[in-house]
Amino acid sequence: MALVCPEIHAQGETQLDGSPALYAVLAAINAAGYDAEVDSPTNHRLRAEIRRALQAKNPPSLARLRAFFRETRQGDWNAELSRYISFALTSGPPPSFKPKYDAAQMPPDVIALEPLRPMLAEFWAEAGLEQHWQAAQPAYEEVIARYQEPVINALLSANLYLRNPTSGMPGRRFQIYVDLLGAPNQVHARSYMDDYFVVVTPSARPKVEEIRHAYLHYLLDPLSIRYQARLEPKKGLGDFAHASPILAEGYKNDFVLLAGMSLVKAVEAKLDRDGRKVDAAMSEGFVLTAYFHEALGAYEKQEQALRLYLPEMIDAIDVGREDKRIAGVRFAESRAARVVRPAAAAEPEQTAGEKALEGAEAAYRGKDFEKAKAGYRGLIQSREQAKLHAKAYFGLARIAALEKEPELAEQLFEKTLETSPEPFERAWASVFLARLSRAAGEMAEARKHYQTALAVEGASDAARQAAEKELASLPPDEGP
Repeated sequence: MALVCPEIHAQGETQLDGSPALYAVLAAINAAGYDAEVDSPTNHRLRAEIRRALQAKNPPSLARLRAFFRETRQGDWNAELSRYISFALTSGPPPSFKPKYDAAQMPPDVIALEPLRPMLAEFWAEAGLEQHWQAAQPAYEEVIARYQEPVINALLSANLYLRNPTSGMPGRRFQIYVDLLGAPNQVHARSYMDDYFVVVTPSARPKVEEIRHAYLHYLLDPLSIRYQARLEPKKGLGDFAHASPILAEGYKNDFVLLAGMSLVKAVEAKLDRDGRKVDAAMSEGFVLTAYFHEALGAYEKQEQALRLYLPEMIDAIDVGREDKRIAGVRFAESRAARVVRPAAAAEPEQTAGEKALEGAEAAYRGKDFEKAKAGYRGLIQSREQAKLHAKAYFGLARIAALEKEPELAEQLFEKTLETSPEPFERAWASVFLARLSRAAGEMAEARKHYQTALAVEGASDAARQAAEKELASLPPDEGP
């Protein structure tokens, strides 16, 4: 049952719903051994019911699911749930669960779960999950109804404050999914291409504040990226944030990201009329929150929407004045106990190179190709990051292909193959080279590249399937 938020719907799409793909994935892992907080009184009753039903039925595919779940287990239940949610959100509907996005745009945690797709399709059929999903609709409708009014009010208040005529840009979507089978009290936010997802698990009270926080990111993050050239002269202020012992490294290394979160927190403080939130954000290391909160006072007195007024706010940042303000901030030594996305804390510590690669990939997914290229080139220029050179060349090659520079793309894909790539990049680089050869009318060369991709041990299923399908569609080899 999809409940559209009519007051904020307009050109963008905002829905509050349940997801059959998410339901299927969570039902499968519950049956396979996902026992996080299984005895918590905050769980929805549906979780215990579906676990009992599936264990009693014991379909043939369950043994393979259990083995896969056990062999790929993460060290933390929150990390486990996080990656399966990512898999579900990037999967199409049952019974096929086909990927919704191009393989090159899939996050690493999803790629690692690719073998799950055929097992999940079998499990859906054998376990009769279609019938279970239909029977669960009243439970979903009940929880969705609890969220409907407070979510509409929260998102509408954000739109009114930002003077947004719609819920976002045309073609973009903000989707809220209720998940009744996960461990309680969690909120997971994801962004893939033009789709922004929020998943909430059972809780004593609706997680409305967290949903609004994600919605503000959905609205404001594109503005930070759009005006990053204006932020560049203020970049030195971000150096102060390095002194915060609790600020995530991603914010310390990306001033645009830091400024964007500072703006989100300033808007939240305005919406809640709570100046203490400004102090809390500054103490965490979001060092522009106080400035933006102050500047929003002037914004409120004029008539432009924030997306039009923001350049003026950025240009008005007085670096000297903010230097003095931030220098007086006492950074917190520990984080507040309440965490919106506990899975993030469970992720293994990244190296500097991995963080740089992640930043470049994020820019690539956001179609900020200049920033992505700068990130990839920085990795290539570093001898210390030799292990990541193949991934960097692969990133540059994809951009060259998208920017219709086939000769450069070919050179970069070849370079990818010369720098000891992992199976994912090795297979996909060969597939892309085959496509470039095919576009140039070089069918024999294309055939060779497809065959090379199929010979890669450990290649992703998506790359293998693309190579098989496209190879079969080539005209017959006429021979010498």
